Amino acid sequence: MNVLLVDDSRLARTELRHLLQGFADVAVVGEARHADEARAHIQALRPDLLLLDVQMPGQTGFELLASLETAPHVIFTTAYDEYALQAFAVNALDYLLKPVQETRLAAALAKARTLLRAPAAGAEPSAGAAGGPALAPSPAPLSAQDQVFVKDGEQCWFVKLADIKLFEINGSYTRIHFENHRPLIPRTLQQLEARLDPKVFFRVNRQQIINLKWIAGVEPWFSNTLRLTLRDGPEVEVSRQQSARFRELLSL
Repeated sequence: MNVLLVDDSRLARTELRHLLQGFADVAVVGEARHADEARAHIQALRPDLLLLDVQMPGQTGFELLASLETAPHVIFTTAYDEYALQAFAVNALDYLLKPVQETRLAAALAKARTLLRAPAAGAEPSAGAAGGPALAPSPAPLSAQDQVFVKDGEQCWFVKLADIKLFEINGSYTRIHFENHRPLIPRTLQQLEARLDPKVFFRVNRQQIINLKWIAGVEPWFSNTLRLTLRDGPEVEVSRQQSARFRELLSL
């Protein structure tokens, strides 16, 4: 991945460059201090990915993106958490708060890597047989440390997946349990399961997916099944088939 660093802080760019040295497939092809420099570098260098600050002299990172006809993939790196929702509205891959943690950077780069490799796999042509538009690549897989945007009616949250303890079907929606919130999102469990890390999230039955890190207790239940107690509740019953998988997954 060819990466362009866009940040008015020389110290921030130096720190990012240092962190990126730990990723063998990443090359920093240039640095820009503001939007005008970034536009020139994007045109000349054609980077795959921008690590982009929000607040910069002249134009913000959002104004830079709005001025581009086509933009590389973007990961925002900023000291301000209030722009997170706006960042995901412009399809940013991730939103990293300074000082950037190496684990969060690694997860963000993994998303970019997945999207950049998708066209090369040859699974999808550039256009349909009848000249239709190309199909979009599948959404990138998510790690427990990823933060996701959740909207329910007029309320919005920016929540780390590690803090979500339970997903459960509610009609044609899925209810998410985190802190004291229970928003509904228009996703099926199948859609969510395909993106969640199976080492952290486990489908206990047809209606529920749990975060394994939130299990407080396990007890035998009827017909060789299990009942799990999550920290601060609730209790969930594991189906017979999934009980066998659960024992297999977590046994020595």
